[in-house]
Amino acid sequence: MISSKILVSFVISTHNRRDVLLNTLQQLNRCGLAADSFETFVVDNASHDSTAEAVGRWFPNIRVFVQQENLGPVAKNIGIDHALGRYVVFLDDDSFPQPGSIRRMIQHFESDARLGAAVFNITLPDGSQECSAYPNVFIGCGTGFRRRALQQVGGLPTDFFMAAEEYDLSLRLLAAGWEVRRFEDLYVTHLKTSGTRFPERITELDVRNNLLLIARHFPRPWALSYAADWSYRYYLIAASKGHLLPWLRGMSGGAWAAMRTKARRPLDLRTFEKFSKIQETRRRLQEVQQRFGLNRILLLDFGKNMLAYYLAAKTCGLEIVAVADAKLGSPGRRYRDIPLIKDGAASRMKWDAAIVSNLSPVHAAQRYSSWLAQTDRPVIDLFAGRDASEQLNPRMLAA
Repeated sequence: MISSKILVSFVISTHNRRDVLLNTLQQLNRCGLAADSFETFVVDNASHDSTAEAVGRWFPNIRVFVQQENLGPVAKNIGIDHALGRYVVFLDDDSFPQPGSIRRMIQHFESDARLGAAVFNITLPDGSQECSAYPNVFIGCGTGFRRRALQQVGGLPTDFFMAAEEYDLSLRLLAAGWEVRRFEDLYVTHLKTSGTRFPERITELDVRNNLLLIARHFPRPWALSYAADWSYRYYLIAASKGHLLPWLRGMSGGAWAAMRTKARRPLDLRTFEKFSKIQETRRRLQEVQQRFGLNRILLLDFGKNMLAYYLAAKTCGLEIVAVADAKLGSPGRRYRDIPLIKDGAASRMKWDAAIVSNLSPVHAAQRYSSWLAQTDRPVIDLFAGRDASEQLNPRMLAA
């Protein structure tokens, strides 16, 4: 290959999912690029199902890096180090771009010199979608990067193994002045293969790595508040799955790793605001409050950015009657001084408007649509890109 012709380098890490990986590699031949304009690297995390041999047999032009131990998804760093493409695309071994998306990705990069990461829409086999809890955080099974941006800030954090590694790299990109943005016209199919997923280990690593992330990157005025919020949210998630012991191990491991970390690189407050949207949430909520004369609100979802919505409501002098969460709500549970309840109980309470308290574009849209169908009162997603008047329930307008 002539390196100057290579536009895109696909990087995939895998562990004991040979057949799934072979299907993904076959799908990449349909990515829409000429064969000599892209390359693919597979990092084999100590598979014992003949993964490397099968790739060599069926795809001799693909380079495989065989590891002696399982390094997790952060093993993609090995592929990054060898990539020649102008753009690097992260995929899981069971995810692949839809035809035309890679060319559109390149166009987005070419039209915005500060775009560091282009995040794809991720579609699951049942037609549902997944994305990060924050709009400025990429998702590892489908994101393109400007290779120059990766070279500047470094790759995935090697001490994370998996879980929250996308957050760490995203925050470093934002801190360096790069944009991380999700695009509606970029599509990846994620088969979500369950073969080597270990739910209890994921719970432990989620807790551990998010605590380490906060210690490493969050400004001191915010670190403790977010650590408390996220730990409690992960506790409720763990309790719903029967994973309290993994949660405890994650808390212990996260506290220990946070105390030992020597790589503290706290974001400046401007960059942290770009990520957390604390002031932006307050400003948008204040506009809605003034426009509709709100006094009492219901928050929809105990999202990862709940703190921003809580503080915004308190600053605006709004009463939060409850937080409605279909999965985590339960009688007797509270978020700070507010009841955390199921949707049914929340729908019977007195409130002026329901505010979607989730920054995840996919989950926020789901909650908005769900509540719009069950109430005639205003349902508002502050970050949906719609004018507030467009979010009033049509049944309310008809009345």
